[in-house]
Amino acid sequence: MQMTAEDARRDGADLDPDIRRFMDITAAAYAEHPALDGLPLPEARQVFEAVRTRWRTGGPVMAATLDDRWPTRHGQVRVRVHRPTEAGPGPAPALVYLHGGGWTIFSIDTHDRLMREYAARAGVVVVGVDYALSPEARFPVALEQVLDVVDALRRDGASVGVDPERLAIGGDSAGGNLSLAAALALRDGGAGEVLSGLLLNYPVLDRHVAAADGDRFGGPAYMLSVDEMETFWANYLSRPQDADDPLANPARAELAGLPPVFLTIAECDVLAGQGHAAAARLVAAGVPVEARVYAGASHSFLEAVSIAPLAERALAEGAAWLRARLAP
Repeated sequence: MQMTAEDARRDGADLDPDIRRFMDITAAAYAEHPALDGLPLPEARQVFEAVRTRWRTGGPVMAATLDDRWPTRHGQVRVRVHRPTEAGPGPAPALVYLHGGGWTIFSIDTHDRLMREYAARAGVVVVGVDYALSPEARFPVALEQVLDVVDALRRDGASVGVDPERLAIGGDSAGGNLSLAAALALRDGGAGEVLSGLLLNYPVLDRHVAAADGDRFGGPAYMLSVDEMETFWANYLSRPQDADDPLANPARAELAGLPPVFLTIAECDVLAGQGHAAAARLVAAGVPVEARVYAGASHSFLEAVSIAPLAERALAEGAAWLRARLAP
């Protein structure tokens, strides 16, 4: 019997084989822990951290790594500064990196390898921000913490070996949302020149998943479901009307005046349509954008760099763009 397109979508046959293996390994790791349904959120977060252990280990070795806590208007936030050997001893360009996880889960630990990969490949310092998670801290707490970290780098970046004149910001999924929101806030506050670039990896850019994307990629064969996104948004927003705020929901934002953007779109992702729509809007707004679509990629596929050439290529291309943007 011939497989139909609907069958292929249902079982993930359109996924890159290595990305599918990444998902299978991840699912098997979850099966070693208690079911997440019904677990208190603190315990569920521990499971998420444990499952991601395989994907955060290995990879580039840094010349130096600093773990610290920096003050923000919402209390101290944990910050990790990775300095690659190539950056040398003096002030170096930096990428502020914001991890994904629906504003609800994950950390700078789950995404440590991704940060080190960008540091080594682009030759830049990477500053990871362990922003406060939802629902304990709702919009705009995490965003304001990120803005305070950027402000600290602007004022005193040299203290951690960062050149404040060469800053970019980026992240994956919810971290991409926070990155774009931070750039919008800086632009609207008259400080848009602070950032030289935006690195957005399969970002959350719209409160609502398009029906076609949900039908095609929102099922159990893929990494992120429509129901999960609904839960994440419910956790993040302080009130339903926050969905009208462009700093929470960038689909509502005017995009003119932003720095150049590198946009990673995973083809087999419930958020892919949001990426395509954002790329078109950025072009229309006159913002330089390099949008790359990775065929057969799922949400979170960059974490599979240890086993997937597709993730390796995407990281290499994003890092090359970042290196060029932050060059002297």
